[in-house]
Amino acid sequence: MQHFFREKTSVMDLMAARHSVRAYKPKPLTVPQADKLNKIIDALNAESGLNMFLVVDEPKAFSNFAARYGHFSGVCNYLVLAGPDTPDLEEKCGFYGEELVLLAQEMGLNTCWVALTFSKRVVRKMIPEGQKLCIVISLGTGETPGRIRRTRPAEELSNITSESPAWFKRGVEAAMMAPTAINQQSFYITLDENGKTVEIVSKGGPCSSIDLGIVKHDFQLAAGEENFTWK
Repeated sequence: MQHFFREKTSVMDLMAARHSVRAYKPKPLTVPQADKLNKIIDALNAESGLNMFLVVDEPKAFSNFAARYGHFSGVCNYLVLAGPDTPDLEEKCGFYGEELVLLAQEMGLNTCWVALTFSKRVVRKMIPEGQKLCIVISLGTGETPGRIRRTRPAEELSNITSESPAWFKRGVEAAMMAPTAINQQSFYITLDENGKTVEIVSKGGPCSSIDLGIVKHDFQLAAGEENFTWK
């Protein structure tokens, strides 16, 4: 996968700094911010076959009761993640959407993955026929930077040991910081006996396929694609 982070950016620092934010200041995206995001979205769409796009200055999708129930406020910008209705759509949206989430963090923007508490009726009108809406990501300058999430121990999420290679430990640490629906962390990471093959399986739950894509992205980014192969 092609990545777009600055050469000196620590991706682990970005992951640690990024938290879910639901309340945003009335501060529009700058033209350079929008242009950069759109350029990268085009590149990721070309690689993935998805139809992801940025929506700016559009408050209707987060003006309904569901959004208020979800404690969202001030949302006028968001990313729409959609694509062909294939079995791997949700996992791919999680994987490539997480790249955009971390890039937004690097740009000083806050985000939140949103599966239910927005107006699907408003967003679906923007999606071409034959494409399926998967999820949206709110985007902007947060009222706060968000809060650190609790995480389960690495030993509950993987077969990590003190003898595990450093790259695997980095990958597990990144996966522990990855956002998942209702912070369920319903996944397990296994390093095979050969020390080169990794498998991440979902244990189910809400948005579990999207979560699996997010976790795979962050594990791969931190561990380094050159160090392992996926099972």
